[in-house]
Amino acid sequence: MDEISLTVPDPIVESLPADGEDAARDMERAVEGWERRLNRVFEEGDDDEAASAVVDALERFEDRWEQYDDFVAELRAWGQSPIYAMAWRDLMAALMRQLYDHEDLGERIDRERHARIVSDGIRPGR
Repeated sequence: MDEISLTVPDPIVESLPADGEDAARDMERAVEGWERRLNRVFEEGDDDEAASAVVDALERFEDRWEQYDDFVAELRAWGQSPIYAMAWRDLMAALMRQLYDHEDLGERIDRERHARIVSDGIRPGR
């Protein structure tokens, strides 16, 4: 598999307030770290290990997306601006989309997720 390249989409950075340079920098560092970890697995492991690592990352991004989405409602309820939580939530969604769009990774992700369902003992149709 080819190396994965993850980015922080420009619209997310542009959505940050004028004083959001620190948040943008934090996002860049986080994305670089996730990209580095995934690419290390791609280099050292086989395709099955790589697909497993990507699904692990996707599950983490999905969990974080839900957390940030909850923060948006909570911040609004307290009369606070949810812009940073919204930006991080949107970043999680963008990273998930980037992983699914990477070459044939979408198909491998689906196979790995189905394999996990079966190995957990859940049988569809029963």
